[in-house]
Amino acid sequence: MKKRKVLIDCDPGIDDSLTLMLALTSPELEIVGITTVCGNVPPDMGAQNVRKVLKLMGRLDIPVYQGADRPLVKEYVSAQDTHGMDGLGEAELEEIGLNDDLQGRIASGAAEFIQNILRSQEQISIIAIGPLTNIAEALKADRSAFAHLDMFVSMGGSFKSHGNCSPVAEYNYWCDPDAAEFVYQNLGTRIHMVGLDVTRKIVLTPNILEYMKVLNREIGRFIEAITRFYFDFHWKYEGIIGCVINDPLAVAYLIRPELCRGFDAYTAVDTEGLAIGQTIVDSMNFWHKKANSHVLTEVDELEFMTMFLARLFDRKEEEVRDVLNQIMVTGGGSR
Repeated sequence: MKKRKVLIDCDPGIDDSLTLMLALTSPELEIVGITTVCGNVPPDMGAQNVRKVLKLMGRLDIPVYQGADRPLVKEYVSAQDTHGMDGLGEAELEEIGLNDDLQGRIASGAAEFIQNILRSQEQISIIAIGPLTNIAEALKADRSAFAHLDMFVSMGGSFKSHGNCSPVAEYNYWCDPDAAEFVYQNLGTRIHMVGLDVTRKIVLTPNILEYMKVLNREIGRFIEAITRFYFDFHWKYEGIIGCVINDPLAVAYLIRPELCRGFDAYTAVDTEGLAIGQTIVDSMNFWHKKANSHVLTEVDELEFMTMFLARLFDRKEEEVRDVLNQIMVTGGGSR
C-alpha cells in the first residue's frame, strides 16, 4: 500500500491526542511531522503533550515542531478550561525528557518546517486540527510552497450548528479568526471544513470507554485518564453523558471521505464584532464567488467509531461494529 504523506498541525488538547492516536494506527498514512500552535494550550505545552502520545504509541521518531504562541491579531485565549491546565485533563502524566537534538527541533519554527516539508514532497496533505495561525504564517511567507499541497482538511467552523465558544463560533476559528480568514481566501485549494455540524455527532460515551478498556487496558486507561475532565465539562455545560471528540473525524475523513457528506461553497470567516470567528457559508451562492471550501454536513457516527476503535485497539471492524451497534443504540447520550 502506498502511504499518503501527511503533516498534522495541532494544539493538544484531549481530542487532538486521540486524533494523533488514530493517525498513528492508520496504515494509509505516513506522518512526516507534527506542528503545534497556540490553541487549546500554548504551543510548548502542546509539543510536550504530543511527545506523551508518541511515547505511548512507540513513535518518538516523528519530528515535532513548536509554532506560533499568539494569534495573528487578537489576544490569545486558551481552552484550558475545557481541556485542563495541562491540556490532557489534568491526568498528571509523566513529562517526557528531551535530548539536545529533540529540544532543538521542538524549539524550531513550525511555519518554516511546514514550508520546507511542502517543498520537499511531491504531494503532501495537511490535517489542521487547531487554530490556523501556523498555516497562515507559512502561507504568508511562501505561497509557492503550497503548490505541492495535496489535500487540506481543517477541523473548524460551523455551518448550521451553534458555536462552542460563542453563539455562532467554533473555538479554532474564534481563537484566531484572522488566520482562518487569510487561509480560506489565499490557500488556492479547496479547504475540507470538518465543522461542528458533523463533529458534534461524535460522542465518546462511558459505555464506549468501558469497551475500550476491555479491548486494551493500557490504552483504554490512558484515554480514561485524559477524558475524565472532558466528561465533566460536557455534562456541566452541554448536558452530554460523555464527551464530544471533534478532531479525530478530520483524520478519518481524509482516509475515508465516504464517512461524510457535504457540499462545495464559498466560505468567509468573520474577524470582528459579536460574530467573530463565525464561518459564513454561502450555501445559496449569493456572492457568486468560486467555492473555496467543501463543507461537511452529515457523518455516519457508527462507521466512524468502528474505524476509530478497530484501529486504536487492533481489532477487526466486524467485531467492533457488532458491539458498538449495541452500545450506541442502548447507551444513551444526552439528558
